[in-house]
Amino acid sequence: MIGGRDLLPRVASAIVLAAIAILGAWLGGIATAILVAVAAGIVHLEWTGVTEGSQRAALAFSVLIAVVMLVAGIGEVEIAAGIAVAAVVAAGVTGPRPWRPAGVVYAAVFGLALLILREGDLGLAAIAFVFAVVWATDIGAYFAGRAIGGPKLWPAVSPKKTWAGAIGGLVAAIIAGLATAAVVGLPLAGALVIVIVVMSVAGQAGDFFESFIKRRFGVKDSGTIIPGHGGMMDRVDGLVFAAAVAVLIGFLHSGATDVARGLISW
Repeated sequence: MIGGRDLLPRVASAIVLAAIAILGAWLGGIATAILVAVAAGIVHLEWTGVTEGSQRAALAFSVLIAVVMLVAGIGEVEIAAGIAVAAVVAAGVTGPRPWRPAGVVYAAVFGLALLILREGDLGLAAIAFVFAVVWATDIGAYFAGRAIGGPKLWPAVSPKKTWAGAIGGLVAAIIAGLATAAVVGLPLAGALVIVIVVMSVAGQAGDFFESFIKRRFGVKDSGTIIPGHGGMMDRVDGLVFAAAVAVLIGFLHSGATDVARGLISW
């Protein structure tokens, strides 16, 4: 059976989360920053719960990460980056190492990458492109893995993931990424296909990374906030890596002044 009993809550939760994410991206400005601040703060709380056994253990850092996103959202990216670096250093001092500073980096990279991508004339198009690639990767991998099965991709880390799922996710990402580019009026260059492939692979790597963290600490889900998905980390694990890679690609292509254009305009 392709779907299973968890399919309906997964689909319902995914629709609600997608609608919130799209609305937040559409509004832009401080509205986007608030949404990202909440999401990044929750991600850090869940990371702390997994790696330290209690979400209260590093609550101050979760609040600080949310502040970083709000400061970045009003255009003070350099100040926000400075606060983030200070938070990483403080987390390293207070420990436990490396998990507490790693959690600050993980959550901060997630939030800042989204805010950076949303900047500029093509910011909304870039965010839509990233969402499409990541979500299509997840959906394609889920259904291809369930329908085809076959050899496992990395059973020691994630026993359910298969090569068929990985390839299905990659194909779905290419289709969704090119379709999104066409809808927003971008030229369908060969380089864009390469960008999609790199982002899709990064998203799947992010999924494996979170699986490794949960397996390392003997945890099934990062939380219970999202029916059918577990926690926020379980929902955005691929987006964390894909968004970070997207920022890197955009920066290398066009520099720091217009990362969104550098990502999607080829």
